[in-house]
Amino acid sequence: MRLRDWDPNLKVRLFGEALMNITFWMFFPFLTIYFAESFGKGKAGFLLIFSQLFSVFANLMGGYCADRYGRKRMMVISSLGQGIAFIVFALAVSPWYSSPLLAFFCFTVVGVFGSVYWPASQAMVADVVEEKDRSSVFAIFYTSINIAVVIGPILGAIFYVNYRFELLLAAGLICILLAFILARWTRETAPPRKESELGDEKWHYFLRNQISDYTIIVRDKIFFIYIVAGVLAAQTFMQLDVLFPVYTKEKVHNQTMLELGNWSFTVGGEQAFGILLSENGLLVALFTVAVTKWMTMYRERNVFVVSSLLYAAAILLFGQTEWIWGLAIAMAVFTLGELMVAGLAQSFISNLAPEHMRGQYFAAASLRYTIGRTIAPVTIPMTVWIGYEWTFFILSLLAVLSALLYWYMFSLYENRSQPGG
Repeated sequence: MRLRDWDPNLKVRLFGEALMNITFWMFFPFLTIYFAESFGKGKAGFLLIFSQLFSVFANLMGGYCADRYGRKRMMVISSLGQGIAFIVFALAVSPWYSSPLLAFFCFTVVGVFGSVYWPASQAMVADVVEEKDRSSVFAIFYTSINIAVVIGPILGAIFYVNYRFELLLAAGLICILLAFILARWTRETAPPRKESELGDEKWHYFLRNQISDYTIIVRDKIFFIYIVAGVLAAQTFMQLDVLFPVYTKEKVHNQTMLELGNWSFTVGGEQAFGILLSENGLLVALFTVAVTKWMTMYRERNVFVVSSLLYAAAILLFGQTEWIWGLAIAMAVFTLGELMVAGLAQSFISNLAPEHMRGQYFAAASLRYTIGRTIAPVTIPMTVWIGYEWTFFILSLLAVLSALLYWYMFSLYENRSQPGG
């Protein structure tokens, strides 16, 4: 589907969200460093876990609100809420006033509004795009996010240290601008609902039904193992925004990355992390399609197992080196593990799920990331208790355990797929 054939709603969103994402990624990867320095690594880890719990609940309610009150309305409210929270966040880290606790509260509010925005934005795509074209449209939005992941951290590595207040203020103003753009130039796409439906449906009924849908994971042994293996693997790639920035901040100091004659490019911890994150985003943006096509030549079992083993190798290498080029090599291995299963995971869920229950399976599959993201920040206090090297080693073991579970799961799946299985 060509971009010029897109619904006007999507064209407006693509531009507005790209601008917001670039600004967001200029400072977001460095916030873990800020909270670790402000509260200490132990307390910061538990606070980040606490903030994610609110986002989990907000994500559940976001889908309900998008259906009941409309996609456009929830996206406008979410963008406006994020904008206000960012502006207060900026004031909390300004040259005139400093309050890490207020900053953390604003960070949590931003996460909550972001979780409310996401289901409404996805539903709007489904509302206006035919089923045959949806994957290509989602892919373009996904690519735009990864372009932001490339550009944002590079700019952030340059400006974050000295212009933190200005960056957060700019993020707030851009979110408010996005809310205005959505309100002015988009239309509501949610199907109209009968008054009787609106009156009878209570929010807690919806929440109860959503939670009950997740019980499917205990009824399907193969799917349950898939979720557990995914949560274990997630403990590695979720560290990209949690443990990695703290590690590079403490371990990388004024290393010369490039040297040409009298000119040299020297990086510190925050700059090193920005470069590594940009490397990951660039590789994802460039090679997702090619690696996915390559992986279709192999058995799914082998792809999932090798992906987890690559995560294990990469995370172990991270803990063994402080050299910037060594970290860059580890990130390349890490990203290959990510790309190997990027295109196959959704396909596997589609094949595993009964046709009449695919929606429930896809909803439950998101638990891999929800639970993984909630647990991941515990690694920050772990570095205080047992040190970086042992923390990375334990993460590597979890990835290896994930590989073993994938191997066992596919053995069960292949036996079920055989006649009489």
